[in-house]
Amino acid sequence: MGKLKAVVVVTMISTVLLSILWRATLHLEDNENFVRCLLDHSHPSHPISSAIYTPKSSSFSSVLESYIRNLRFNESSIPKPFLILTALHESHIQAAVTCGKSHGVQMKIRSGGHDYEGLSYVSTLPFFLLDMFNLRSIDVDIETETAWVQTGATLGEVFYRIAEKSKTHGFPAGVCPTVGVGGHISGAGYGNLMRKYGVSADNVLDALIIDANGRLLDRQSMGEDLFWAIRGGGGASFAVVLAYKIKLVRVPETVTVFQVDRTLEEDATDIVDQWQHVAYNLPQELFIRLMLDVVVKSSGEKTLRASFVSLFLGDSESLLSIMKERFPKLGLSKSDCIETSWVKSVLFWSNIPLETDIQVLLDRTPQTLDYLKRKSDYVREPIPKAGLESLWKKMMELEKPRMYFNPYGGKMAEIAAEEIPFPHRAGNLWKIQYLANWNEAGIEAANRYIDLTRKLHEFMTPFVSKNPRQAFLNYRDADLGSSSHGKASYSEARLNGMKWFMGNFERLVQIKTEVDPTNFFSYEQSIPLLPQQVHLDDDI
Repeated sequence: MGKLKAVVVVTMISTVLLSILWRATLHLEDNENFVRCLLDHSHPSHPISSAIYTPKSSSFSSVLESYIRNLRFNESSIPKPFLILTALHESHIQAAVTCGKSHGVQMKIRSGGHDYEGLSYVSTLPFFLLDMFNLRSIDVDIETETAWVQTGATLGEVFYRIAEKSKTHGFPAGVCPTVGVGGHISGAGYGNLMRKYGVSADNVLDALIIDANGRLLDRQSMGEDLFWAIRGGGGASFAVVLAYKIKLVRVPETVTVFQVDRTLEEDATDIVDQWQHVAYNLPQELFIRLMLDVVVKSSGEKTLRASFVSLFLGDSESLLSIMKERFPKLGLSKSDCIETSWVKSVLFWSNIPLETDIQVLLDRTPQTLDYLKRKSDYVREPIPKAGLESLWKKMMELEKPRMYFNPYGGKMAEIAAEEIPFPHRAGNLWKIQYLANWNEAGIEAANRYIDLTRKLHEFMTPFVSKNPRQAFLNYRDADLGSSSHGKASYSEARLNGMKWFMGNFERLVQIKTEVDPTNFFSYEQSIPLLPQQVHLDDDI
């Protein structure tokens, strides 16, 4: 009887091993067939072979890791793509779409890799990565005040190329130079010019995309609905965006920046209270971000620090006059102010010394890399002083999470909520970003810091928007919902979509259903199809 059991056990183990071996062999054959498909669809004048990386390639890991900006997703346990395609030409993207659809595999699209939750390069399903970093040409035309920018470019490269040709032009985008253009604009990324000119996606005039049928389309040929959707609705739900034609904006030759820090012992509560009543209502040329964190005094006690960081489109004398009248409690002085050029102000906001040559903006690698977690909120009414004091107490209890308050008003309140998919306009006083950075590897550290961030976010519930509790798409947050690779039910996806898009969600769904009825362009937080259009037998 014992021998029989042993034989049965051995047989079962052998069967399992054979099954695993068979599936591995099948998987390998599928991958080889996929590579053959890419090669077969390669244009003779633009061979694709040099853009293909598989785990057998010696540089596969370095290519994958080169644009991972959150170390949480650079662990050995994180699923990897079975292939990376570093497209060198539009025809490579067309081949990727064609082969991805015909082989039923998921495609992730990465431009700069700053997706906070790694959704542009991580999946639990078999997937390949379309990496856009080689497609980064920038063509600036000062005469027409426009520029064509490929989506693999970084914001720093865009700012540098504009500054090469003009001292009086800029673009209203983010303050982190290494962020990729593709994700930033398609998700309505913003910067410190937004009170004057709106978000990046408000300043897009045209685009080039590869659609779900592999066609290269511009604004005219894609139609106004799809052009509307890819300006704030998240491009990866609809197409591969190859390039955007952006509208340059006017900036003065001289701008002024400052950073002033105040602790609780230096009347931070009263100053923050005044900030929240005036920051959204200041002249459009003035943007003052408020950063809150916990610091340790020389005595060893903890205190709350409020840092006010500003960009003013004008000289320091004009700024001081405004601040004296509108925001006197900060006590801004002439010595706090630094006059510089607009492009140099980008360095200041990136914590790069102002004497550094602006060529540093061409560096595609961040100064530091951390493990991180982000969340977001919108505030529609000032927080009572008692609420601020309770917030300071909570932050000192949690210690690690920080908060950035980014003021709205100005142009942001003038643009209609339905102008583009990004709906957070009039009525919002400021947006909150919750931040936790750490440098300890491992799941225990990650869980600890993520939990601290969630607790601070939960604490803020009484003070932020409601029904729905709004959130910013580009501050990716898996806590808001993460469907099974874009296969969430319509009702499930709607709960999340309303937070990001509010009244614009339904139009996005209709457009998605029309332009991508098989849901090829899908990921964990993508726009869903209308219920009757869901293909239950889809493999991706």
